[in-house]
Amino acid sequence: MGYQNSFKVFLCLSVIFLFSMKIMVLEKYFEKINFTAFSIHTTKPIRKGAHYWFSQTNKHANKNITLPNCTLPPDLGPYNIQLNVPLDNEFKNERMSFGGHNKPENCIALQKIAIVIPFRNRESHLKIWLHNMHPFLQKQQADYGIYVIEQHGNLPFNRAKLLNIGYKEALKEYDYNCFIFSDVDIIPMDQRNLYRCSTNPKHMAHALDKFNFRLLYATLFGGVVAFTKEQFLKVNGFSNLFWGWGGEDDDLYKRVITAGMQIERMNNIISKTKAIPHKRDPGNEDNPKSEPLLEKAARRMYTDGLNSLNYTFIRVMKHRLYTKVLVDIGKPENIEQ
Repeated sequence: MGYQNSFKVFLCLSVIFLFSMKIMVLEKYFEKINFTAFSIHTTKPIRKGAHYWFSQTNKHANKNITLPNCTLPPDLGPYNIQLNVPLDNEFKNERMSFGGHNKPENCIALQKIAIVIPFRNRESHLKIWLHNMHPFLQKQQADYGIYVIEQHGNLPFNRAKLLNIGYKEALKEYDYNCFIFSDVDIIPMDQRNLYRCSTNPKHMAHALDKFNFRLLYATLFGGVVAFTKEQFLKVNGFSNLFWGWGGEDDDLYKRVITAGMQIERMNNIISKTKAIPHKRDPGNEDNPKSEPLLEKAARRMYTDGLNSLNYTFIRVMKHRLYTKVLVDIGKPENIEQ
């Protein structure tokens, strides 16, 4: 009987010893995993719906570190724009996620900014814009993503509808709370022109060089504009009905005023902006219907916009410096297939 009891005690102690060793091995294993996950700055693709998007891991090994809110650098000022950019040149930045998303490394930005560009057949301008804008935005400590929304086919260009689509598509990837809608040929000339949203919709390109750095007319609201998510929903986005050149920015101005908001502009020095010279694009002729549409802008805004948007998603292409979304936006009612 004594032998059996001794054997049972030995067996229990052996089990306890083996269990303790297993726990120690597991602890070492998870310590190694934790160190790897939080000490290497990586990007990894995550499947989400029809899109791939990218998340950045925390660079700090200590998960208890709380990063401070970002502040603006004190040396913001006039910005040296480079127009002679080789077409094969790409701005290099290891911190940027593939797809054109970048966030500050050592602080937390208060706004998450989607920059949406309507696009068709403007590759040379896009190269120049990207080359200049990534350093500009990173200097401002911005958490931002670049979305180029390309219209498929050769029907008249619909800038406003593409911008609505960009708003929708960007939100599928990240919880953006600020949206900056920009033409591909407009670049700010001063780093104090903050690419941020404000308490009112913001006009960021009213002092263009081609207009001698003056506001062309009081209700101008085009080129580059910024809306918070709430502000953009309040005006129901852009109209979807402006095919061809002109009218959609004036329609947007009327929506802002009708919704009880005002247009915010910085002074003409800070807002100096460069417009890259170019000829009018084929397929972007004057819109003969813009004036009749503008006459009914206020009453139409609640039924024409984000809540009436329809399009066919074709594909998303993740480039190093931006995300391009190719879409079929349909056709004007008076154009046959």
